Amino acid sequence: MELSEDTKLCPCSSKLPYQQCCQPYHKGKHAPNALNLMRSRYAAYALGLADYIITTTHPKNPARKASLPLWRRELLAFSRGTKFKGLSILEFSDGESEAYVSFTAYLEQAGKDASFSERSRFLKEKGKWLYESGNVQKFLV
Repeated sequence: MELSEDTKLCPCSSKLPYQQCCQPYHKGKHAPNALNLMRSRYAAYALGLADYIITTTHPKNPARKASLPLWRRELLAFSRGTKFKGLSILEFSDGESEAYVSFTAYLEQAGKDASFSERSRFLKEKGKWLYESGNVQKFLV
């Protein structure tokens, strides 16, 4: 049985309905901290919201593409080819303009485990948190 939009659980593994969790961020509300931004970015990948990923990525991120249409296509292809199975937050270190979130993303691609852990760095610019970079700590196999 398919759940209605207002009761569907958020893909970020918060156990909250999407409408009360990440959807407000996807619709334009600024995440109050890096942890909420991290969760909303995971949910955006799971839902194929490439524009949200683009707008919440810091301009100095090494994966950022000069061609936004190409980057958007790559993000959508990744989202379509990936099963997002869950997110576990391992650690959150908050700051005024710099914060870190360590997490494990449980993913599956082509029937194989593609899960990984990462320590992500977020910077606050003009009152808005952005994903600056990430250090993949380990791949789970």
